[in-house]
Amino acid sequence: MSAAEGPLVVGVDSSTQSTKVLVVDASTGRVVAAGQAPHTVSSGAGRESNPRQWWDALCEALHQCGEAAHEAAAVSIGGQQHGLVTLDAHGDPVRPALLWNDVRSAPQARRLVEELGGPKVWAERTGSVPGPSFTVTKWAWLAEHEPEAVRATRAVRLPHDYLTERLTGQGTTDRGDASGTGWWASATESYDEEILALAGLDPALLPRVVRPGEVAGTVRDAHDLPFSKGTLVAPGTGDNAAAALGLGLRPGTAVLSLGTSGTVYAISKRRPADPTGTVAGFADAHGDWLPLACTLNCTLAVDRIATLLGLDREAVEPGAEVTLLPYLDGERTPDLPHGSGLLHGLRHDTTAGQLLQAAYDGAVHSLLGALDLVLDEDADRTAPLLLIGGGARGTAWQQTVRRLSGRPVQVPEARELVALGAAAQAAGLLTGEDPASVARRWNTARGPVLEAVERDGATLARIAGVLSDAAPLLKREPDQH
Repeated sequence: MSAAEGPLVVGVDSSTQSTKVLVVDASTGRVVAAGQAPHTVSSGAGRESNPRQWWDALCEALHQCGEAAHEAAAVSIGGQQHGLVTLDAHGDPVRPALLWNDVRSAPQARRLVEELGGPKVWAERTGSVPGPSFTVTKWAWLAEHEPEAVRATRAVRLPHDYLTERLTGQGTTDRGDASGTGWWASATESYDEEILALAGLDPALLPRVVRPGEVAGTVRDAHDLPFSKGTLVAPGTGDNAAAALGLGLRPGTAVLSLGTSGTVYAISKRRPADPTGTVAGFADAHGDWLPLACTLNCTLAVDRIATLLGLDREAVEPGAEVTLLPYLDGERTPDLPHGSGLLHGLRHDTTAGQLLQAAYDGAVHSLLGALDLVLDEDADRTAPLLLIGGGARGTAWQQTVRRLSGRPVQVPEARELVALGAAAQAAGLLTGEDPASVARRWNTARGPVLEAVERDGATLARIAGVLSDAAPLLKREPDQH
């Protein structure tokens, strides 16, 4: 390891499947060491993980970083959003954590929305209409199905809160991650006692919300991590807010994240409150807002179509009038939870490559529809779209986004944006800078800009028409005939 120009900081990305750690030079943004370790998720009806695995993975990833981690002056944890962590009186997990993609609490979500007064009331109070991904619905599910676990719970945490507390010994969270719970009121930036009462959750079980730029604590003695005692610990945040920090995002710049699911978001100075529930009105990690919309079917769905066709994922062909809506897991945007994949316009001369291109078109159509709802009315809709996530480097994804958006596309070279955002937050503790400014100084969004091409309005109109005509079929519940 060559000598660093400034102090070292650690940024952590504790995601669904693994924990990644970067040790970063706070002056230059240069990554001087990195580590990664996996954790497991249950299969079946639920999606659960043992929080102890996250801690073990963090320890392993940090030890892979060697002496650099020991030299770090500050650390910050970015983590998967929404997960429900229940701790007993000793700080040990009562049961495995219910993760963001555990949707068993859908009935509780519907009940909570109705009991508070409907979607509009929820949006005005919390910025979002809770679905089964939100933590409040998971607590309601737990209270109904496992009351003994609720009785044993002495602290309720989110995934990043749990790891931060293991470091500091203090129960803290931040506004970005708290805004995804459903019990944090964005209108007042405080816990909503009426919602907590509705869900049967004692506010004394919740962590303190640390302000942006505030020190959450210092690393304590009782751990087996290679940190020096007294290392500063930043507030941390949820993964999307951390990625926004990692990009140094400014208001109005749009991000398309291409992963198993697709995500679109932007920084806004205006507090979001969408009563349709399409846009989640999250807070960001430094005082603004992060309106976000999610599609369920993105890279995984398109790859599945490629596999069914026996094609490489890049083997697309243009020229067909075929429409493929790849709603293999139902869809969230548009709101079609019972939907499935739909193919229309198949002809004798339609090729497999054209079908694959149609799958890309259907997935990107959903993302761009969500993007229109996320952006403020006065946002510059000719500025480059930032393309991140696992699909961002795929040529077919890049070209499809360019063609259907009519906008230039920038693909940042930096890959671990959640960990980089956490590192920027840690660096901000040392320098007094806004973390997004730190990331801009590190030039994390640097990457090639693909110029705009003429927008393919005909394809967009065709997909919209098929979607409209097929709506009764796509909305049909499974037991209807």
